[in-house]
Amino acid sequence: MAGGQERILRQRIKTVLATRKITKAMELIAASQIARSQARIIANRPYRLGMQRILIEAASADPAAAKKLLAAPDKVATSLVLVITGDRGLSGAYNASVMRAGERLVTSLRTEGTDARLVAVGKKAAAFYRFRGMPVERSFVGFADRPTFSDAQFIAATIAAPYVNDEVQQIVMVSTRFHSAGSQSVTVQQLLPLEMPEPVIDDQPQKLEGYTEFEPEVAKLLEKLAPRALESEIFSALLEGAASFHVSQQRAMAAATDNADELGQNLSRIMNRARQDSITTEIMEIVGGAEALRSGK
Repeated sequence: MAGGQERILRQRIKTVLATRKITKAMELIAASQIARSQARIIANRPYRLGMQRILIEAASADPAAAKKLLAAPDKVATSLVLVITGDRGLSGAYNASVMRAGERLVTSLRTEGTDARLVAVGKKAAAFYRFRGMPVERSFVGFADRPTFSDAQFIAATIAAPYVNDEVQQIVMVSTRFHSAGSQSVTVQQLLPLEMPEPVIDDQPQKLEGYTEFEPEVAKLLEKLAPRALESEIFSALLEGAASFHVSQQRAMAAATDNADELGQNLSRIMNRARQDSITTEIMEIVGGAEALRSGK
């Protein structure tokens, strides 16, 4: 009986050690991707801030033209919700937090009488909503870990088409914002109509000064700027989502590795105890047999 238990424990320890090797490798891979993802966010920041600045200046120069593009509609009959998640799991609560926030947003919009149409980025979001009977109009997969600007352009063109055709009056994005390696948060951002951003320098709102002269006229310029601003916001969300995914996966795999270490130690103690019990039983049997032989003589 003890020998059979020892064999089972040895097999369990072997399985735990094999799992630990996988989780440790995934932890190291995720950690190596974090620095690269952060570097991409930093490299993209000047473009995003520059786009916001020129949009603010153009809108300030001609408020009447900006109102046509940036003003919220009187009534939102249909809203398109873009949810950005990852293609893979094993990342803690990263995917679940975004998907549940998107589900709450859709439920809230429908409660208010607004028809909500879903567009998903990442395999996890598409599977999540379809399982819950919430149809996904379009899904984008295969680039959540390493998004490119062309991916953002493709998404922007896809979701902007129904807005331009007046099929939807509002586009909202649910994604994860990357503040630092230790801080990420789920955010809900309106993409269209464009919300007038505040100029930010070093995380502090700033007041723009100076004078800018535009050529061509502001109305035409805003028509060209709007798609670029939409692409910029989506690309930033994709980059920050990728960085948040790698951080969450690194953290989850580190915890899994620690748990595997602890489980392996506990199983080793149990196996050693079982082995000691087996040895003790054998010694008692030998001593008992010797005593029986001595008594017989």
